[in-house]
Amino acid sequence: MADLVEKLKEIGFNTYEAKVYIALLKKYPATGYEVSKLANIPQSRTYDTLKVLEEKNVVVSANTKPVTYTPIKPKQLTSRFQKKMTSTINFLDKHLPNVKDDYNEPIMTITGKQNIRDKIIEVIQNAKREIYMEVWSQDYKVFEQELLNAYNRNVEIRIVGYDNFQTRFGLVFEHAFARDIELSLGGRMVIIATDDSEGVVGKISSLKNDIADTNIIWTKNKGIVFIIKEFIVHDMYLIDVEENLVEQMKYIYGKGFKRLKDKVLGSNATYMIH
Repeated sequence: MADLVEKLKEIGFNTYEAKVYIALLKKYPATGYEVSKLANIPQSRTYDTLKVLEEKNVVVSANTKPVTYTPIKPKQLTSRFQKKMTSTINFLDKHLPNVKDDYNEPIMTITGKQNIRDKIIEVIQNAKREIYMEVWSQDYKVFEQELLNAYNRNVEIRIVGYDNFQTRFGLVFEHAFARDIELSLGGRMVIIATDDSEGVVGKISSLKNDIADTNIIWTKNKGIVFIIKEFIVHDMYLIDVEENLVEQMKYIYGKGFKRLKDKVLGSNATYMIH
């Protein structure tokens, strides 16, 4: 009975109303005195509660002496509240977004290696259509099973992999210079875009206990997710072009794209992004 009382309270009953309704289901029609005994509540509160339930059309009184009460059927009650809740939810879905016209999805900073891993696993599990990802091999191992699960549910997997990257599924573009990039950044980047709707970008510190320098940004802001995906896609373009035009790229830009990096970043750049 306690569980029924709590569930009735969840749909809008108070404790007395829930107990009175349940008591009437046990015996009806019943007088206020009988309901009070069955519900184990004071008689004065019983009559007040019966009056309220009658006004709510949950209880029907009979013109007898003494007055007796009958509850509506449980199916009638639940059906009524189901329709009311559905109507309320539909109203909120329609009108809440209009409260703030320029509403944007949140952007959240997540710190700590375990928290980051948990969030990335959640993002992978949410994917329905595609996953674009940049990740170092040692971090990939943490997410490999979840990525395989996504692949097995027909999610397309495309990865820019760093540092002797190996996988059994998906399409992988292996990025060179992983060690140099990690040293330059002081950590390993992890970048994800899924279904054009959810994105992650951030860094896992190379130091075991460096919490301050281990954080990611997670977002469902579609504009930012678009930028994240574009970054990954352009890395893939560049990697594929380099693999197929090795000698030409080296001749034009020098080893490791040095002349290109000097042109874009300046010769005094303190970090490398490719």
